Amino acid sequence: MLDFGQKGWLAAMLPSYCKVFGFSRKLFGFSGLFAILMLGGIAAQQVSITPRPKPVAKEEVLPKADIRVNATLVLIPVTVTDPLNRFVTGLEKENFKLSEDKVDQNITSFSSEDAPISVGVIFDCSGSMSNKMDKSRQAVAQFFKTANPEDEFFLVQFNNNAQLVQPFTHNLEEIQNRLTFTQAKGQTALLDAIYMGLHEMKKAQNPRKALLVISDGGDNNSRYTATEVKNLVKEADVQIYAIGIYEMGSSRGRTPEEANGPGLLTEITEPTGGRQYEVDNINELPDVANKIGVELRNQYILGYAPKNQERDGKYRRVQVKIIQPRGLPPLRAYWRTGYYAPPQ
Repeated sequence: MLDFGQKGWLAAMLPSYCKVFGFSRKLFGFSGLFAILMLGGIAAQQVSITPRPKPVAKEEVLPKADIRVNATLVLIPVTVTDPLNRFVTGLEKENFKLSEDKVDQNITSFSSEDAPISVGVIFDCSGSMSNKMDKSRQAVAQFFKTANPEDEFFLVQFNNNAQLVQPFTHNLEEIQNRLTFTQAKGQTALLDAIYMGLHEMKKAQNPRKALLVISDGGDNNSRYTATEVKNLVKEADVQIYAIGIYEMGSSRGRTPEEANGPGLLTEITEPTGGRQYEVDNINELPDVANKIGVELRNQYILGYAPKNQERDGKYRRVQVKIIQPRGLPPLRAYWRTGYYAPPQ
């Protein structure tokens, strides 16, 4: 039986999931043992399913994501939504099918625990953001409301160039205070800012990692190319979300770079299991940011021992399918599209 809109359900069920599947928060505390990738669907509400009782680059090149895998286990986070884009919680291991390079894999571990996360905020302060700064600051504040005490955050701002304004901190007020004095001016070095965020994320203490990009247009002042950044994104163990604040297509002031902005951010975010949310009404910014924060807290973790144990450093493509529960509307899954195997 479905229970819509019960946000507290997931937290209440975590102890039973941990007991059934042998998971605890300590699973995510071994630095360098596992790296978990994120992805999701948007929703302000959740859909809960009552489970059956069970018996017990240029100058610096980011490393490939071999920290995701040890000798026996790969962990894939999955978000599931219903046709109304509400999160679906309460599914069981039997509701998932997973393959790697088109070879079916055995799901040996399963959890829906909300583990600590390291997040980088990539904040656009170029000149075109002048009338959008207040709502963008509110969006960051709303996103922080979904944070857990063990989470950590950093802030990168960009206009003509990218700057690390606040390194990793657990004190969210430090980032919000920095944003208070930010002024909009200059051009848009978006790609350089994403590169800097990926580089800074190498210092993260948590295995779960994500970037939140808030920008109103495409790149027009970066030294890194789109191809270089896309390659780094594919190699990095970081999920990327973006809120794109775009002028309407008929706007006279829209530059070619701004017109290409939605496509660029989509190509960067989707391979990571994240996505871009396009916003044409700045009043919607805080709500969209909140949805992304909630999305990061509503995921299943599927663990499997790859049948291909070659340590060849090659990219492995992952496919996740939902075994449709009886009596439910069609469900959709979101996941990262693959990972790099460990090298020799």
